[in-house]
Amino acid sequence: MKSKVSVIGSGFVGAMTAQRITEKNLADVALIDIIEGIPQGKALDISQSCTLEGFDAAITGTNDFSDIRGSSIVVITAGFPRTPGMTREDLVLKNGTVIRSVTEKIREYAPECIIITVTNPLDVMTHLAWKVSGFHEHRVMGMGGVLDTARYKYFLARELDVSIKDIDALVLGSHGDTMVPIAGYTTVKGVPVSQFMNKDRLDAIIERTKKGGAEIVQLLRSGSAWHAPSASIVAMVEAILRDSKRVMPVSAYLRGEYGIVDVHIGVPVKLGSSGVEEIFEIELTDEELAALRESADAIKETIGKLTIL
Repeated sequence: MKSKVSVIGSGFVGAMTAQRITEKNLADVALIDIIEGIPQGKALDISQSCTLEGFDAAITGTNDFSDIRGSSIVVITAGFPRTPGMTREDLVLKNGTVIRSVTEKIREYAPECIIITVTNPLDVMTHLAWKVSGFHEHRVMGMGGVLDTARYKYFLARELDVSIKDIDALVLGSHGDTMVPIAGYTTVKGVPVSQFMNKDRLDAIIERTKKGGAEIVQLLRSGSAWHAPSASIVAMVEAILRDSKRVMPVSAYLRGEYGIVDVHIGVPVKLGSSGVEEIFEIELTDEELAALRESADAIKETIGKLTIL
């Protein structure tokens, strides 16, 4: 019997996430949205590609939140996207209302599931979902660090003209302007990146990584990224469903690690069948640790503006 994953929100990110999960035969999928016809139509369209793509995972579209019953994982992509000139923080009150409503439904119909949040501002929405759900912290996490690290690795590979397979890197902190790419853990086939490029070149890539989402928003002019975010979500879903113990940077709840308390923020964790199974407190430079703590402070400040908490 296949596992079940529910994806709440059938916009570009949600629909692509559902498609990737079914094409990989990872789980049966319920695609949920409040707009009648949209999740049903997208689910039917994806289903009709099964004979060509060779998958037998089932996908259904629905407006009924009770259809998330039995889900091992619920992915929340519902919410309003950023528009040009809008920061993630501008979205906090708008999307906070959405996340509260959605999480109350998850708590009612899928009380044993693991929650992965994608809605921005991601770390703040993850913290809100955790508070509203009442779930143990290991079952509520945010996707940001996986996506940020993927963008960082892509920019590095293109700059150095080497295979993406030979880049290893880590981005911690907030999924936003205060993210913290860790230069000391950035390597090319195990060799420190500092042997391949000077600090100015690396700093330019780090700066582009921080603005990676905003760059796409500006180019699209309407909407935001969905291909790389959906791939990031599915990497997490796969690690959990297959209990593969993958080490990934995700937004997790901290209880003093890195000197940070009571906030969700991107840190390296071990992902397995129970969710966040371990948080790794890796060695950072004084500058990197200070930047991570500043990122946490920025998240806390935004949480403080969330009057519905």
